[in-house]
This record gives sequence, C-alpha cells and structure tokens, in this order.
Amino acid sequence: MPRALISVSDKRGSVEFARELTELGWEIVSTGGTAAALRKAGVPVTPVDQVTGFPEILDGRVKTLHPAIHAGLLARPDLPGHTRELEAHRILRFDLVAVNLYPFQTTISRPSVRNEDALENIDVGGPAMLRSAAKNYLHVIPVVDPTDYRWVLETLRRGEMPEECRRALAAKVFGHTAEYDTAVAGYLTAPGEGLPPRVNLSVERMQELRYGENPQQRAALYATEEPRGIRDIKQRQGKELSFNNLLDIDAATAAVGAWKTRPACAVVKHTTPCGIAVGRTALEALAKARATDPVSAFGGVIACNTVIDRQMAESLRDLFVEVIVGPSVPEDALAVFAEKKNLRVVELPVGWPAGSLDWKSVRGGFLVQDRFTFDPSEEGWKVVTTRGPTPEAWNDLQFSWAAVAAVKSNAILLARDEQAIGIGTGQMSRVDAVFLAIHKARQQQHATDGAALASDGFFPFPDAVEEAARAGIRAIVQPGGSLRDAEAIAAANRHGMAMVMTGKRMFRH
Repeated sequence: MPRALISVSDKRGSVEFARELTELGWEIVSTGGTAAALRKAGVPVTPVDQVTGFPEILDGRVKTLHPAIHAGLLARPDLPGHTRELEAHRILRFDLVAVNLYPFQTTISRPSVRNEDALENIDVGGPAMLRSAAKNYLHVIPVVDPTDYRWVLETLRRGEMPEECRRALAAKVFGHTAEYDTAVAGYLTAPGEGLPPRVNLSVERMQELRYGENPQQRAALYATEEPRGIRDIKQRQGKELSFNNLLDIDAATAAVGAWKTRPACAVVKHTTPCGIAVGRTALEALAKARATDPVSAFGGVIACNTVIDRQMAESLRDLFVEVIVGPSVPEDALAVFAEKKNLRVVELPVGWPAGSLDWKSVRGGFLVQDRFTFDPSEEGWKVVTTRGPTPEAWNDLQFSWAAVAAVKSNAILLARDEQAIGIGTGQMSRVDAVFLAIHKARQQQHATDGAALASDGFFPFPDAVEEAARAGIRAIVQPGGSLRDAEAIAAANRHGMAMVMTGKRMFRH
C-alpha cells in the first residue's frame, strides 16, 4: 500500500485530496490539526506519533523531526542497502508528501504583529519534510501547493507519476522554501541594518503572456507569495490580460490606495493617471475622474478602491476601456460589463502590506527599495507664505498631494473640489510640467483660476511658480528643500498665492 504524509497549515482541499488518495488505496499519515480535520471528515488516518513511537512535544514544535519520518522520505528503494536498513529498523517508506508551511508572511504583514507570534510561525519541520521529499523526488512525490492536488490525483489515476512531473513539483518546493527563508531573514534583519545583505528571489510563473511591451518580446507573469499581491488577481471576464494591462493595473490600484475611508477612482494610461478624484460616492468619484481628461480616458484602465456596482458599470457604457479593476465586482455589475465581451474585468486588493519591497530591474541586477506608501499625516507641513490657504484651498491641497504621488516625475497636478483638472507628467523640467498641466486643464475647459497645485518635488527655480500664477492658481503644495526656496516663496508672495511645504519628496522615476 503506498503511503502519503499530509501535514498542512493551509487546509484548502486537503480533506478531499486525502479522501481520494484513500479511495485509490493509499494509507494516510498525518499530524496534529491536519489529522484531526481528516478524522472528523471520516478519512482513515494514521497519527504521526504511531509511526515515530514518540509523542508530539513542546506544544507541537517537535513531531516529525524523527528518523522514522525522514528515513521514510529519503530512502531509495533502488538501493538494496537502503531497503535492508529500513527493514532492520522497521521503517516504512513514504511515496507522497503534501506539506505547506506556517503562514509566516501573512503573520508579519499584520501591522501590530508581536515578535513572539512571528517566531512561532517560523516553520522548521515542514521545510525539512519538503526538502527531504523533493531531494528524493524520483521516489517521493512532493506537493507544496494546494492548487496542484487535482492534477496530482488525475495523474495518479492514470498510473505512475512521470519523472518530469515529479521534477517540476520538486522545483516548486525548493522555490517555495527559498522564498519562505527569505521572508524570515528579512523579518529578522534589524531595521537599523537596512535591507537584507542577501536576497533569494523566488517567483512562480502564473501565466504565459502573448508578448511583452512589443510583439517581438516574450513575456510571462511571475508572482511571489506576498500577501495582497498580483497572485491574488482574479479576472472575472474579458480577453487575456496583456503585459501592458498588468503594468497599468498595478499603477491604477496603487493610485487609489492613498484613500482608506473615502471612495476614490483613477483612470490610468501608460502607468500614470490621466484622471483621479474622490467623491461622496464611488459613482461620483468615477464621474469626476473621467472628467479630468475625457479624451485620454479612452482605452485606459479604471481602478476604484471600493465595490464597482451596477450604477458605475452602466455609467461606463459609452466609454471604451481596456480594464476595470476594483476589490469587488458583484454579479449585477458583471451583467452590464458582459455587453462588452473584450472588456477585462478584474478583482484585486487595493494597497500593499507594510514592509514590502519594490524591485526595479537593471542590466544584470535589481534595484531594491522600500515600497512607497503615501503618508496622509500633515506633520511637518508649513505654510511658508504671507497668505495661508483658505479652507477650500486647504482641502484641495490635501487631495492634490495624495493624488500627485501616483504621477510620474516631473509631476504636477492641478485640483479643484477634490478632482484632478490637469496633470503634467514625465517632463524634463518642472516648469514644462506646470505648463503641460495648465494646457491639459484648459484643453478640457477646466477653469484654472483659483485651483490648487501639487508638485512631487521642489521648485529649482521660481519660473514654475510664475507660470502657475499666470494661470490664476492660488495655492501650492510642494516638498521644499531647494537652494532657491526663498525665491519661490517670494514669487508666491508677489502674486498673493499660498504655499505649503511638506518636507517630503514623492518622486516616481
């Protein structure tokens, strides 16, 4: 009788997997909570302490670290010496191991996680079993991913598991444990020591893509196991997502992530917003975001930080959009979107967990930084001009500062009534970015007189302030820190403008 060792933290599908293995004539050996769950479901199970002859001890910290387990995983039946040793010690081989690890990444992603809880979620026995099985994959089937249960069962029903399948499962195991160890190392690295001295990047291919940025470039989507990441994407309808779609989805969900308690929507083209707004309702935020630049909204990606309901879906009937993305899209909204068969509708969590890293590739390497997270606090903000902002202008400065964080440098965003009315991006000089933002606003008949302006970086010269003043802009928020700050402040004072310096730069290169 073939034997399977099942010990899982993520119990998705484990009962069904064990039950079907039993129906195929397998004996199931299991540990602690997994054994209890299988027994409750009526699946015959042999407890691991019956195999080892030793009870689980230290609150379950030690249960599988035993020769009766690891000899059964590492023995090669094609070597007579191994067979004789197993017989001498009355140890039986295992033919399959299904193990996944304690949820360490999920645990440390909680903002208030205690160090004690993090340490308790460092798995020791699980990686040891997986690595033993994966090393001996020619004789033991190693299964670390619950999504593989179905095809493993289908393959076993047809007969022996092919070597290439076993090898692929073993590769997945070592990739998984490498990523797990990297997460632990990152957590244990003291904040003052900076980023980890060595990073083992382990990613899994989720899907092949038709092509990359251009048709002659091969492409695929790879994902880490980071919580709330691209692995959680769920496409509800439409054509296959493209390389550029995925980049825009990432940018769009990041753009609306600055608002935690208010409905926000953004329209993104080429990874930068061409429209962004908040509203009393999600429908209002969507309408205002579209109105920023209706021409550029054509063929864009629209993201919202809240449920995309039927009313919102109906409001988009007249617009060609590549992708709609939000944390939830209910069935009645999908029924409206279904009228456009090629429209991609995607569900994806908004925002990033604390402590995640941002990777950018360079030739032969990676640049790694802490992922940018918008800080809504106004600690350190200073009104530096004679005239301060009116309450209405202050509200627009707060909005525009959050919104400009999603725009690529040099970034300028004009706002009125918590709606972007003009966006200047990707310019080589900041004064040109101001000129472009004003031009885009006027192109869509938005009045710039009395608007607020946000800049992601300081003004190196007063010329950008002068350009804004000519357009009637009355309030500016910017980081400050230029050698010519005094000249920019003097220009604002000459034109009766209010200027706030935040002390924080928000470049997106």
